[in-house]
Amino acid sequence: MTDFIRPQVRALTGYTPGEQPRDDGFIKLNTNENPYPPSPRVFEAIRAALTGDKLRKYPDPLGTAFRETAGRILNVPPEAILIGNGSDDALTILTRTLVPEGGLVVFPTPSYLLYRTLAEIQGARWRTIPFDAAWQLHADEVPREAAVTFVANPNSPSGTLVHREILADWPGPLVVDEAYADFADENCLGLLSRRSDVVITRSLSKSYSLAGIRLGFAVADPDLVRHLVKVKDSYNCDVLSLAAAVAALEDQSHMRANVARIRATRQRLTEALRRLGFEVTESQANFVWARHALPVKPLYEELKRRRILIRYMEYPGYGDGLRISVGTDAEIDCLLDHLQSMI
Repeated sequence: MTDFIRPQVRALTGYTPGEQPRDDGFIKLNTNENPYPPSPRVFEAIRAALTGDKLRKYPDPLGTAFRETAGRILNVPPEAILIGNGSDDALTILTRTLVPEGGLVVFPTPSYLLYRTLAEIQGARWRTIPFDAAWQLHADEVPREAAVTFVANPNSPSGTLVHREILADWPGPLVVDEAYADFADENCLGLLSRRSDVVITRSLSKSYSLAGIRLGFAVADPDLVRHLVKVKDSYNCDVLSLAAAVAALEDQSHMRANVARIRATRQRLTEALRRLGFEVTESQANFVWARHALPVKPLYEELKRRRILIRYMEYPGYGDGLRISVGTDAEIDCLLDHLQSMI
């Protein structure tokens, strides 16, 4: 059967997710999970969804209750929302809908490596545009034939924001991937009322502490959403994830309190790393990007040996660094103690 694999798939390297250890005892600061539990309402909603015959039946294919709740909170019509099995699912649906075979996908570098994978699976061409020294982008570098541009905002691994006004004048279809937007000082939702060729994607994995539930969504012009629905899997979000997501959205105060704690710890982590000689970019996400004059891969490897997981990342032509998720204060203190002994 492998003889029949498409050449594009055979040539793929594939996106590599962060390590998920199977045993306990690790301090896990490598995949940008929220260190605090989700709203208590989430557990109540899941328990309620387990009663009666809810699991025997298919879920709502459109996630109507979620769309209504998210629309009210974001001040957009429910018809402007597409549900996804995580925001990566929404990105996949957008790629399949907007990019023809042989079309051009554009994204910044260094940034989220999944964009390249999605382009290659689609049989599309791809091109990167570099961030400048201030981690900003320049619209005049975008090829006019681009089928879509993906911009992670805040970006990974840097945690930086591209100014909203730069993206307001971006040429061609634009997808702003706002997985970390709740940790930032601003977002791009306002662009939706200014132009119909912008899509915003969001995730409940980060700020809402629901990485294990897998629910994300896209916000776009309702006319586009109607076409996106044709492409998505019929039942791409299950009963439990939809129930949990609605409950999490309805408890905005819980989310905001957790975000405030993470932002405070992020600042403390940034300052402490700089005292250890790291160059740390000012982050608008729930992680920081740290580089050092010393080789950083041995630091990553030694921390892993000590059962502390962070993310070592290397980008061709750019160099390498450490992406460190913001954990609890106790987890960050432990990390810093170990780094202090190593440097």
